[in-house]
Amino acid sequence: MRIAILGAGPAGLYLSYLLKRRGGADVVVIEQNAPDATFGFGVVFSDRALEFLREDDEATYAAIVPHMESWSDMTLDLRGERVVIDGIGFSAIGRLHLLHLLQARAASVGVAPIYRRAVKTLGELDDFDLVVGADGVNSLVRRSLAQQLGASVELLTNRFAWFGTTKRFETLTQTFIDTELGAFNAHHYRYAKDLSTFIIEMNEDTFARGGFAELDEDAARKRCERLFAATLEGRPLIANNSIWRQFPIVRNARWSHGKYVLLGDALHTAHFSIGSGTRLAMEDAIALDKALAAHGEVRAALGAYEAARRPILEKLVAGANGSAEWYEHFAEHMRLAPVDFAMSYITRSGRVDLDRLRKLSPGFVARYQKDRR
Repeated sequence: MRIAILGAGPAGLYLSYLLKRRGGADVVVIEQNAPDATFGFGVVFSDRALEFLREDDEATYAAIVPHMESWSDMTLDLRGERVVIDGIGFSAIGRLHLLHLLQARAASVGVAPIYRRAVKTLGELDDFDLVVGADGVNSLVRRSLAQQLGASVELLTNRFAWFGTTKRFETLTQTFIDTELGAFNAHHYRYAKDLSTFIIEMNEDTFARGGFAELDEDAARKRCERLFAATLEGRPLIANNSIWRQFPIVRNARWSHGKYVLLGDALHTAHFSIGSGTRLAMEDAIALDKALAAHGEVRAALGAYEAARRPILEKLVAGANGSAEWYEHFAEHMRLAPVDFAMSYITRSGRVDLDRLRKLSPGFVARYQKDRR
């Protein structure tokens, strides 16, 4: 079987590794960008990081995990008052570092991606038996088959930009501030010993009031440095294609059409606030590889992939969308007292109630109940 994978991000690279490791397929990975082209800084994983790899792929697990920064608590900072939520663990790794590790895994089984090649139409891939759209939010496969797949993209209203900083943060922290321009939020966490991601978010009113659309990247960076000077403690922000974006909610009524199939951000998006986007993409790759191994015929395999994976994914994406909705109104939530604000935050996805939280975060729940007496 000849398989073309569009996109050499985590989803495409990992799928190519799995397919070639299993054998029996001619796999070609095509990427329009250079091998080291990526925006953003760190990739964060919730809960137990890459534990989902351990059972089926100990080697990849062992290759990645030693390079990750991990912590067991998270912190909310509301106008200078800090609330620690214990037991909410995360791990992170540099986005480019993760790509390099996955490139090495793919190379170990003979995959040599074709970089700097932009596929303009699906007709260029007629010679392949299977075409996988792992080509991200702006997927050519999804756009070309939008009607057949029932595809849609909805942009949220908040604006956000990815920055980095040399300021080290000990936990994943959410900092919320009020300014003369309006409310801002920063998601920040370390992804290396001396480097951290620093995502800045605001609603559309603040974005307009501050004239951010008229600022170039450097002017926006300097303004954000000033706004979050107390949090950064004098450290600079680092820009890397740090433009203002609106988060896209990608949906597909059907996951495949004929010999074409989607996975990762081409298929679905999960708001960055839950730290699951890369994990979900890699789990998609695992599910697709298993379906192809179990079914000799492409369409049967693609149907089995969707049938097995969709119910799991829909629950996770629903939680991510609940989180995204909370952030769309974070300025309103900031009127709450800090501990009530923290409770609103931690239950935002609808997947955590007080009983479960009592087991996960006994220290935080004890503080919450004490402050409410």
